[in-house]
Amino acid sequence: MLDLDRFVADCREALAADAGGHRHVREVVSRAVADPDGVMAAIGTPQRAGLNVVYRAPDLTVLNLVWGPNMVLMPHDHRMWAVIGIYTGREDNIFWRRLEGGRVEAAGAKALGVRDCTVLGKDIVHSVVNPIPRLTGALHVYGGDFFGVERSEWDPETLNERPYDGQKVVRLFEESNAALAGR
Repeated sequence: MLDLDRFVADCREALAADAGGHRHVREVVSRAVADPDGVMAAIGTPQRAGLNVVYRAPDLTVLNLVWGPNMVLMPHDHRMWAVIGIYTGREDNIFWRRLEGGRVEAAGAKALGVRDCTVLGKDIVHSVVNPIPRLTGALHVYGGDFFGVERSEWDPETLNERPYDGQKVVRLFEESNAALAGR
């Protein structure tokens, strides 16, 4: 079973060993999600969509992120690296390339399933889709204070850049939970 305190300590040690990089953190996350039942025994089986803070510091944030059924999140950046490990469900990422004038265009995609782990570089722009009709759970580890940095999002229709609206994202999770409750 995953021990969350040990997981965070291992991420901190990996961060220190990699001079602020993500290579060793990826190994820690990959080991954790290799045992999805152990992750769920430690944090519980997902019941609601949301961004659940496990750990937050200026140089490292750990989230238990739960996507609602068929949930879609618009293109956005993090301005820091991220390591994503899936412990239940599926997360599809669409990667976007920045264009002149603040717009983006689709440049690739990657589907992540149970036990998959991937790294997003600090300059990556991506959107996220949970393509399945049930909750998806993932450990997200960020190389900085995820909530303390100014970020961008892109309008899903026009693909124009604008400041990231964290309250809108909270509403998206709330709407997903309302739909889940109404099933």
